[in-house]
Amino acid sequence: MRVIRKYANRRLYDTQQSRYVTLEDLRRLVLDEEPFRVEDAKSGEDLTRTILLSIIIEQEQADGEAEVFSNDLLAQFIRVYDMAQPLPLARYLEQGTQLMLEQQKRMQDQWQQAMRHSPMELMREMAEENMKFWQKAIGQAQPGKPQGKPDKNDDKSS
Repeated sequence: MRVIRKYANRRLYDTQQSRYVTLEDLRRLVLDEEPFRVEDAKSGEDLTRTILLSIIIEQEQADGEAEVFSNDLLAQFIRVYDMAQPLPLARYLEQGTQLMLEQQKRMQDQWQQAMRHSPMELMREMAEENMKFWQKAIGQAQPGKPQGKPDKNDDKSS
């Protein structure tokens, strides 16, 4: 697992690559599904969760159209924290998000498969198959001797 150290000056240092990194670099690691742990350089405390939340905040602020957490949803999260016995929200969110991602991937795969079988793609595939057939047929013909109907002279004995 890659270890990222966070220093007092708020800089993040990737110990594997021996270089400073940004939240965008860590976001890329998340997208690439590369596991990492962010720890405080002095105490060794695990700061991964805080950094992941920072990445989410940065994404929410960067693009107003890609907003995932509405004000109402965030207020509801705050209310869950204040409940006497908080709901096991993390487990439900994790499972629901995983299911959503799997379904999204399945839909994308099906869409790509459907697009692969568009009429134009089907015609292209058929043309390729025809070309392979004729190349094979021509390649099997013996050089110098035409295939097909025998010549009139073939049956005559000399």
